[in-house]
Amino acid sequence: MKKIVAMILVAMLALAGLTAMAETLTMCTNVAFPPYEFYGEDSEPTGIDVEIAKAIAEKLGYELEIVDIEFAQCIPGVQSGKYDFSAAGMTVTEERQQMVQFTDTYATGIQVIIVPEDSEMASLDDFVDANGSVKVGVQMATTGDLYTTWDYEDEGKGTVDRYTTGAAAVQALLAGKVDCVVIDNEPAKNFVAQNEGLKILDTAYAVEDYAMAFAKDSPIYEDFNNALAELIEDGTVQGIIDTFIPAE
Repeated sequence: MKKIVAMILVAMLALAGLTAMAETLTMCTNVAFPPYEFYGEDSEPTGIDVEIAKAIAEKLGYELEIVDIEFAQCIPGVQSGKYDFSAAGMTVTEERQQMVQFTDTYATGIQVIIVPEDSEMASLDDFVDANGSVKVGVQMATTGDLYTTWDYEDEGKGTVDRYTTGAAAVQALLAGKVDCVVIDNEPAKNFVAQNEGLKILDTAYAVEDYAMAFAKDSPIYEDFNNALAELIEDGTVQGIIDTFIPAE
């Protein structure tokens, strides 16, 4: 009898181990994009994307593991199956839709231009008109990178300097290595608040929709997206956004 009980316990423990593995979702992101993802006072990742992903995982009964990688590696990591999904302040674009499938949109991003505080330029075109070209700093593989590449570098109107983080691009601006930085409005506000001598131009460069990315054959995509839709509907998502971006 003891042998049978022991065998049952072993089987139950093995099953529990398998279940535990199955109940963990791995999210890749670049934890350097406040307020969407950043390290909190406890040195743990937090932010809009992180807290929304946690809420969805909890709703579905999963544990959430967050992996901090370079932004440019997020989509390849999801495509290869290394990570279950990516939430990284990621804009839905036609090019990216060819590689991954996106959830419903949960936030709107605005790409803005950071310049030195004493700059008289009002747009990227002003730099081109005044100097013949513009040198733009961006975070590599972001939509700021894509848009300025298409609009200026590909058109022969400027060059794009690509950095692994938005903070590095801002430091390049402070050092005079670039004329401006194109990045999402909310991180831009954080960077300007933390670094004297910078300002954000009044005119938006682009408006875009944020969503989470999954492999096209992901078995959890439908349940995850349905849970996201429910959390949008019941106000949970807006509540998280309001926590990190208080109404002015």
